[in-house]
Amino acid sequence: EIERLLGHVGLPVVGAILRDPTLNLPERHLGLVQAGEYQNLMAHLDRLADMAEKSLDLDAIMALATPLVPAAGDFGDALPPPGQRIALAEDAAFTFVYPHVAAHWHKAGAEIVPFSPLADEAPHDSCDVCWLPGGYPELHAGRLAAATNFRAAMARFAATKPIHGECGGFMVLGETLEDAAGDTHPMLGLLGHSTSFAKRKMNLGYREARLRAACPLGAEGTLIRGHEFHYAQMLAAGNDEPLADLADGQGNPLGASGYRRGHVSGTFFHAIARG
Repeated sequence: EIERLLGHVGLPVVGAILRDPTLNLPERHLGLVQAGEYQNLMAHLDRLADMAEKSLDLDAIMALATPLVPAAGDFGDALPPPGQRIALAEDAAFTFVYPHVAAHWHKAGAEIVPFSPLADEAPHDSCDVCWLPGGYPELHAGRLAAATNFRAAMARFAATKPIHGECGGFMVLGETLEDAAGDTHPMLGLLGHSTSFAKRKMNLGYREARLRAACPLGAEGTLIRGHEFHYAQMLAAGNDEPLADLADGQGNPLGASGYRRGHVSGTFFHAIARG
């Protein structure tokens, strides 16, 4: 019946996927558990492929598909590399890096040097900037607090070189982080704020940020476009200078966002491109 009714408006039916709980993927507060953490990923993909072959007319789908011709454009508004050699935190606590951002840095000639705070690693001394991306530091706060080599190395790095943190990275730059159980863990203390995941509230939306001072995101006055998506809340603001003036996707002012101190900057805001 559905096939007959949709046929009246020119929509062909190419299959139907029945509800099957064995095909579900585990979730957490910011979406699906990431592929790198899913131990049986390949077996699950095999089950999805079997389902697709049995439930869908794949030949019909391919025949109906029209090649997408992307609109002409350039990367003139892409975020420039924040340095020639970029120390990038990369592990289960720091995972939210936009691929297009990192790809443009590499294309522009920068070298990305990953390191793992959870493995108590330090940003390499040869790097001239350190980037702490978003992720799930609230799930690993105890291990980050106990990573003494990482903590000491970040303090040394910050004395002479820029460090920037986004969302989860911003939380780690602060004084403390309260996890979902209400336990408080010391963080890097390179900025004076404290955050809490125990007191949760979703913050979601596109953002425009006008930088009040130069930082790894750009020069003073630069407009950066991006978004916020986090559940953590600020417990204490500290006494650092604000990093940017924030607006929503329609340009409505939202007030100051993020903090900066010396060579260190951070914000809950994820940068996507220059405005």
